[in-house]
Amino acid sequence: MSHPNRPPAWLRELDGALGTNAQFVLFGNIRDQVLSFQDGQTLLEASLVEALWTNLSQSDYQCLFIYDPVGGLSVYPEDPATREAAREIVGRSMPDRPQPMSLDKLQETAGAIVHARDNRAALVIDYASRLAPDPQHLSEDQHAFFNAMEQLSHRAVPNGPKGDRRVPLFNPVVWLVNGERDLPEWLLRANDALREIAVPLPDLGQREVIAELLGESFDDFQSANEGERRELVERFAQQTDGMTVNAMVAIATIAADRDPADEQPPGMRGIDDAARCYRVGILDNPWKDPAVRKRIADGERQIAARVIGQKGAVEKSLDILMRSATGLTGAHGSPHATRPRGVLFFAGPTGVGKTELAKRVTQLVFGDEQAYTRFDMSEFSAEHSAARLIGAPPGYTGFDAGGELTNAVRERPFSLILFDEIEKAHGRILDKFLQVLEDGRLTDGRGGTVFFSEAILVFTSNLGIYIETEDDFGRLQRELNVTREMDRLEVEERIREAINDHFRVKLGRPELLNRFGDNIVVFDFIDRETGERIVDVLLRNIAARVEREHKARLELETAARKSLVEMALENLDNGGRGIGSVLENALVNPLARALFARPVLEGEAVRVQAIKRQGRRFEVELA
Repeated sequence: MSHPNRPPAWLRELDGALGTNAQFVLFGNIRDQVLSFQDGQTLLEASLVEALWTNLSQSDYQCLFIYDPVGGLSVYPEDPATREAAREIVGRSMPDRPQPMSLDKLQETAGAIVHARDNRAALVIDYASRLAPDPQHLSEDQHAFFNAMEQLSHRAVPNGPKGDRRVPLFNPVVWLVNGERDLPEWLLRANDALREIAVPLPDLGQREVIAELLGESFDDFQSANEGERRELVERFAQQTDGMTVNAMVAIATIAADRDPADEQPPGMRGIDDAARCYRVGILDNPWKDPAVRKRIADGERQIAARVIGQKGAVEKSLDILMRSATGLTGAHGSPHATRPRGVLFFAGPTGVGKTELAKRVTQLVFGDEQAYTRFDMSEFSAEHSAARLIGAPPGYTGFDAGGELTNAVRERPFSLILFDEIEKAHGRILDKFLQVLEDGRLTDGRGGTVFFSEAILVFTSNLGIYIETEDDFGRLQRELNVTREMDRLEVEERIREAINDHFRVKLGRPELLNRFGDNIVVFDFIDRETGERIVDVLLRNIAARVEREHKARLELETAARKSLVEMALENLDNGGRGIGSVLENALVNPLARALFARPVLEGEAVRVQAIKRQGRRFEVELA
C-alpha cells in the first residue's frame, strides 16, 4: 500500500490561487485533522492551520498570523524567527502573547500584513463566523470592518517571484467559517479577489491512507501480511464513510482501549465494533446477546400466539431478523455497509396483524414490546411536516428542539421504528428515507448525524387493497382491488403491483422501492378459521382481565359464545381489529355495566348465559 504524494484538493486549490486571489473563505470541515505531504512523507496534521502552514512554508512564507475573537492575535509557528518576522511586518507592537483585539485594530493589522513588501506572510481569521452573529444585520463597527476588508481585497498587490514560485504571490487573508452564509453576502458577491473553497470530509482514498497510518499503532496490523493489512484498511475506511478524520482517530482509540477479556476481537480486527460503538455511543452490542438469539430462534412459536393466520409473513420476518442478528444485512452489497439492521415493509388488508407483528418483533429483539417508536404517516401528508421528523433548519421556530425521528434514534439506537401507512406521507418526505435505507444515517436540522445502523425499520401500507378509477363523468371513485375470494398468490401479485405502481409511477421514486428490495411482506386476508382463533384469543384476554380486576371467573354459555362468534365473523373485511370492536361492543361494554351495577365476590363465577341486542345497544344476561 502506498500513500498519495500530494495534499488534499482544497489545499492544492488554495496553493494554486496564491498568485491570483488576495483572500480566501474556507468553509465546511475546517475543524478536522488534515492529511499533508512533505519531504516524501504523508503526515496527519493536527489542524487545518498546521496543514496550511506546512504548505505555505514551502513557498517561502515566513510566518502565519492567526486571529480569533477570543484569543486575539498570535503568530504561528511559535519560535523566535517567525516572531521576529511578524514584528517586521506589524511593528514592535506585536504582543508577546495572544491578546484581545478590536475590529479596528484587526483591520489595521490585516492591512500591514497584506501590504508587506519584504516578507511573505498570511493572516488566518479563525472563528470568523463569530465576528457578526447576524451577518445580514451588522452593527456600525462590524459594517465598517467588513467594508474595509472588502476594499483591502481589491487593493492588495502580490509580491514579486521568490524561491521556487515563478509568479508573484499575495499575502492572503484566510477566513475560516462554518458556512458561506456566516459572512455578509455583499462581501462575497462578485468579488474576483476573494475565492471560496469548500473543505470536504475525507473521501474513500484519504480514509484508506488514514486507516493505514492509524493501523501502524496496532500489533495485529503490523504482524499481518499484505493481504490482511489491505482488508483491515478497507474495513476501516468503509466503516467510516461520511466521518471526519477526528472520528477515525476516536474509533482507533476505542479499539485500542478495549479490554482483552471482551468478546470482541482486539486491536485493528475489532475496528467494526469500535466504529459501531462510536456511532451509537453504546459499548455493549445487544445484537450479540445470546438471549436475543434465543428469543428469535423461538420466535415462530411466540409470534403464532399473537399474530394468527399469517404464517408466511411471520416466516419472512423471522428470516430478516436472523439476518440482522448474524450481521448479514446488506452482505450482497458493500461488505462494510452501515445500513439499518433490518427493514420490513408490511403490506395487506387492514386489521390482519401488521402492527401486531411489529410489536412481536420488538418483543423478540429488545425484550419489550413497547421498545418501539411509532409514526403515523398520515400526519406527514404536507411537505413542510418533514421538519417534525428531522428538525427545523437554523433560523426557524423549533430549531433547537431537533426532530422527532432523529431524537428517538439518538436516544435509543437499538430500537424498532414503525412508520404506519407510509403511502399517506408526502412524496418529498419519503426522500428522507433514501439516505436512511441506503447508508443507515440521516442529518438532522442542526447538522448532526444520526445513525440507524442498529435499528429495525418497519413500514406498513394498505396499498393495493383499493384502486382509484374514473366513472363515466370523470369522477374518481375507489374500488376493491383484491377480495378474500381470490387465491393468495393473486392477492399478493396485485398488492405488489400496486406498490410498484405507487412508487414508480405515482411518486416517481423507483429508487425508494429498490431500497425495500425483497423485504416486502404481504399479509393474507383473515378467513373464518383464523377469525375463530382470534375470537378465542380475545375472549381469553377478556377473561384474564376480569380475573385480575375482580378476582372472578368469566364463563360463557355455549349459546352466548356462539352468538358472539357469529357477530364477530359476520364481516371480516376489517380483520382482527373489526373482531375486537364487535367483542368490545357486544360483550365488554354490557359486561362492564353489569359488574358496575352488581359487584361480584372474590372467586365468584360470572356466567354469561345470553347476549341480547336492543337496537344498537347490547345487554348480557348473567346466571
